Amino acid sequence: MTRMADKVAVVVGAGQTEGETIGNGRAIAIRLAQEGATVLAVDRDLASAEETCWMIRDLADGPSAEATEAFRADITDEQACAAMAQHAVQAFGRIDVLVNNVGIGAGDGGPTSLEADVWDRIHDVNLKGMWLSCKHVLPHMKGRQSGSIVNISSIAAVCSAPLLAYKTSKAGVNALTESLAMAGARYGVRANAVMPGLMDTPMAIEAIAEATGHDRDLIRSERAKAVPLRREMGTAWDVANAVLFLASDEAAFITGAILPVDGGQSARIG
Repeated sequence: MTRMADKVAVVVGAGQTEGETIGNGRAIAIRLAQEGATVLAVDRDLASAEETCWMIRDLADGPSAEATEAFRADITDEQACAAMAQHAVQAFGRIDVLVNNVGIGAGDGGPTSLEADVWDRIHDVNLKGMWLSCKHVLPHMKGRQSGSIVNISSIAAVCSAPLLAYKTSKAGVNALTESLAMAGARYGVRANAVMPGLMDTPMAIEAIAEATGHDRDLIRSERAKAVPLRREMGTAWDVANAVLFLASDEAAFITGAILPVDGGQSARIG
């Protein structure tokens, strides 16, 4: 398991919401570490990022797992993004992979019910924050003529969704990814995105349960019915394995790709 051997990966959003299952960011950090990457686990909740590091040391082997670190950063703060990139370079010597996994949707609504401050907050976190982290990591990658950026989008970007700010922010993530791919191509820097569909993660299940008061198993059952493939939701490991592929040298000729990981749900638009 050495697909990421000798690589340094910065995973933004490597902590997670408390819940019964594992979240995308934590699963991504663990899978990259299991394949040999040294991971900087970044989250605004330092304790949650540190928990991810403990899990990496338990589930991955070798000196790279032991070298993993947690770092606190709120990516809506440009200075924090600059500090994150600087710390990774100082601590590990370089940045080979950047994974942007941060995203929120709390308080979202339709065109007439959505409040302006909620629109601003969702776009600040989901889109502006992603751009800021790329802005401060890209110069290091360009200087080394190598690097891979993987952004976590959502099938909400291309499918019907009642959450206006979330949908438009994720559509923006896809556009940002394509722009990054073209800007980085001459320098050997790749940029791709993963669009998860209905996943059984704490952020999804716990948020719906809290908002509706419904039983978690009922929520899971109703969400699963909307997935064409086996009528089952995916898990964070499905997202993590897609990220692993795009981040690895196996995807060396892939850039600007937007990969659905959704059990076929987005294919319904065809």
